[in-house]
Amino acid sequence: MSNEKIIEDTTTNAPAKDAPALVKKIGRTTYIVRVHFSKTSKETMSDKIKRMLKNEIQQM
Repeated sequence: MSNEKIIEDTTTNAPAKDAPALVKKIGRTTYIVRVHFSKTSKETMSDKIKRMLKNEIQQM
């Protein structure tokens, strides 16, 4: 993982209001990841992470 890089995709033709894109190259495969957050969500990011961790522990 020492030489893996995550860079912002500046070549996308998406309007500025759209979600940002990240590009990650692993070997000869390029992954484009778009991230978005719901404006109507009532759960904070901290709450979501806690919920996901609790669910993961329950599956063990």
